[in-house]
Amino acid sequence: MRDLVGAEWRKIWTGKAWWSLAVTAFLLCVLADAGYLQQELDKGAAAGTDGQLTNTLVQGWFMVELAAALVGMLLVTREFGSGAICRSVLLGGSRARLLTAKLLAGAASGAVFAIGTGVVAAVSPWVFLAGRDQRPDWSMTTTWTLFGVMLVVLAGALWGILLGMVIRQQVVAVVVLLLSTWLVSGGLLRLAPDVGKFTIDEAMAAVYRSGDAGVLSIPWALVVIAAWIVAAGVAARGLFLRRDLP
Repeated sequence: MRDLVGAEWRKIWTGKAWWSLAVTAFLLCVLADAGYLQQELDKGAAAGTDGQLTNTLVQGWFMVELAAALVGMLLVTREFGSGAICRSVLLGGSRARLLTAKLLAGAASGAVFAIGTGVVAAVSPWVFLAGRDQRPDWSMTTTWTLFGVMLVVLAGALWGILLGMVIRQQVVAVVVLLLSTWLVSGGLLRLAPDVGKFTIDEAMAAVYRSGDAGVLSIPWALVVIAAWIVAAGVAARGLFLRRDLP
């Protein structure tokens, strides 16, 4: 099993996909934080406090979750697309062993993304506020926001793998992930808050303290995230063990 997990681990970090997505996510987060900071500075005396600025600059790094999810999704869908999944099952010994190995390797990659995100997010207030009148003001709320961002990145990696296992088609899986993240969840929250707050994306927003109105409390958001991952895991396992492979 150790060799099988190691093989899946190497698949994740082979090629340009992981670092291309990581660099893209990094640039998006930098642009988002820089834009937010400039917007606040333009308000002059009405700008947020140093503590609010610090908290929001840390919070902005939640977008790495999307990169972690896409890396996990590519680990699965590119093997379905190329037909290599059959060879992977034969070399792995069984479908169940391969699924377990992919989940373990994907969770480990999510942990790597989460730790990297945590380090960069923790440093970002000092970088963005350098040379300005405002100063970083780290509080316990900021610490929990940082932990929330890291947890969301880790959960995103698992979510990406499971969605890939269920959908199998790479383009369709990526489109579903992007649409659900950027449009569906937010739209549902605005149109039907009682439904929208139970989507995994809005539950994640509650965990990293997005400040959006109508989201769940953090304990309930954690329960919802776990429920989505367990449900996707059950569906992915059932389909992978029983459905014909390409």
